[in-house]
Amino acid sequence: MHHPSTHAMFPEVQDGASLLLAFHARPQTAVLILGGDQLAATRAFSALEANYEVVIMAPRSCASVCEELAWRADHAQLTIVDSESGTPRKGDSPNNTPVTSEEHDAHALGSYLDAHLSVRLVFVTDTVLGGGTPTPRRNRASAEKIYGMCRARRVPVNVTDMPDLCDFTLPSAHRMPGTPLQLAVTTNGQGCRLGARIRRELVARLPHDAGTAVKRVGELRRLARAEGEADDEHHTTTPNRPVPQRNLTGEETDAERSARRMRWVAQISEYWSYSHLSNLTKEGMENILSGDGLGVPSESARCDIGKSSRHGLSVAPSSHRGAIFLVGSGPGHPGLLTVATHDVLTKQANLVLSDKLVPEAVLDLIPKSVDIRIARKFPGNAEGAQQEMMEAAVDAASRGLTVVRLKQGDPTVYGRVGEEILYFRERGYESVVVPGISSALAGPVLAGIPITQRGAAESFIVCTGVGRQGQDVVLPGYERTRTLIILMGVARIGQVLETLLTPHTAGRRDGPPYPAHTPIAIIERASMPDQRVITSTLTHITTALESNGSQRPPGMIVVGWSVLSLWASGDVTILNKGAEQEDESRIERWLGGQSWRVIEGFIGGWERV
Repeated sequence: MHHPSTHAMFPEVQDGASLLLAFHARPQTAVLILGGDQLAATRAFSALEANYEVVIMAPRSCASVCEELAWRADHAQLTIVDSESGTPRKGDSPNNTPVTSEEHDAHALGSYLDAHLSVRLVFVTDTVLGGGTPTPRRNRASAEKIYGMCRARRVPVNVTDMPDLCDFTLPSAHRMPGTPLQLAVTTNGQGCRLGARIRRELVARLPHDAGTAVKRVGELRRLARAEGEADDEHHTTTPNRPVPQRNLTGEETDAERSARRMRWVAQISEYWSYSHLSNLTKEGMENILSGDGLGVPSESARCDIGKSSRHGLSVAPSSHRGAIFLVGSGPGHPGLLTVATHDVLTKQANLVLSDKLVPEAVLDLIPKSVDIRIARKFPGNAEGAQQEMMEAAVDAASRGLTVVRLKQGDPTVYGRVGEEILYFRERGYESVVVPGISSALAGPVLAGIPITQRGAAESFIVCTGVGRQGQDVVLPGYERTRTLIILMGVARIGQVLETLLTPHTAGRRDGPPYPAHTPIAIIERASMPDQRVITSTLTHITTALESNGSQRPPGMIVVGWSVLSLWASGDVTILNKGAEQEDESRIERWLGGQSWRVIEGFIGGWERV
């Protein structure tokens, strides 16, 4: 019956959308893919993860498929069939006329679909634009015939790069590893790459434990239905739908029990934090569903109350178990701290265990009520001091304190963070790593040196000048197109230079020696007010360093033609053909006829920030 007065109450239909579905494979259902390229392998992987049987149809069978498909076929993950099982010949058509290759492919597909009714979806990937496939791109006429064969049999088909021959499209999808959670974004054909970007940004904003939370809720729902209750969660439009008050004095009927358990699952899914959900145990689930555990959160839940929600009110006692953060303080200037690092230092820390190179300007940000201890990593005591700091962190955490292990730069760039993660994990603490801006990246920038620069440096490599327990390290050989960044090497500058310059180094250099006139910069105390940059060539850098007073640790070494590429009017012709012949004049212009140059303070106006 038509009610004109109620028309405005309902949303207006706007066409152009897709009907987004999530297919669940049933036993003995298959996906058929025409093509053997890498896109076919991607489609096959997605179908396999969805529990479909996968059939690849390609000419010459395994001979024309990519390496991944061949490997999966060898391991019985999918089946490859030959689309050329019969060559085109007279007699294949009713009027005895020759059959074209396009018609033959369509007939081969039709015959297969007629003989294998388990095929539910067809993908055609050998129409992809751009080439690079094992076989030539399928033409439009062939794709149209294949599309017609599928349509005649009511099998949905997707033909790559031909939108009008697609019954369905695939969104840009992401699956959280090891969990049931998948996210998908579609732009309805208006911008696939933009859709992929949006998907990446959504994934980046997703709580890290959301996938585990979904997994635990799935277990909770299965437990709730273990005795045959109806799944009422899908029919609950809101978790606040009225439910009869539970009868605590009498027995529940099956219907009441079913409604209670599934609606409690809906409530939990809507309001509990991801962290609490991801930490649910089977015992906790049983308590929740029985009602015995709803009012008494587990230990992990009590830690979460009032902490993970910005709107929460902490009313439960804090946990007796502390936490450990492994935090990067950046290159030194407090303005280069990340927001996350600043928050941890100023709002959460009870104890800060700091490396000695973290500058006072950063330590001054920490509230006076927070205990700060500086690592005693003096020469010859590095290993002992490291052990001392790790033991102190565990001791403080066991007393319920929040411990911040503060490191220079980024903790994962020669910060020994891996040792500490494993040490704390072995003792029952899963530490939280907070990245920092690495001095390997920031230091050269603040010295006016780009680590990559079109026309001067196409790549860079970061290494250390000293190995574990003082052992020698293998340094990379010379490549004109590459910038070499050496951390913790200034104290061994003589040994570093010998390794770089000597023709034969007994395995201490991987590649050819460096030309003696290669530009080099030593950057000391990058980002701090007393920053100093000494630039020269490999020949003269030792003299330059010794002639300019005491060293200012921490220091780093930058080697390569990017060192001079932005000086004055710049030089981005270094990688031009035959540019090597002008190196001597290039060096002379850069250093102004001197053997080295020393620059005190910031370069490029950083002091104004």
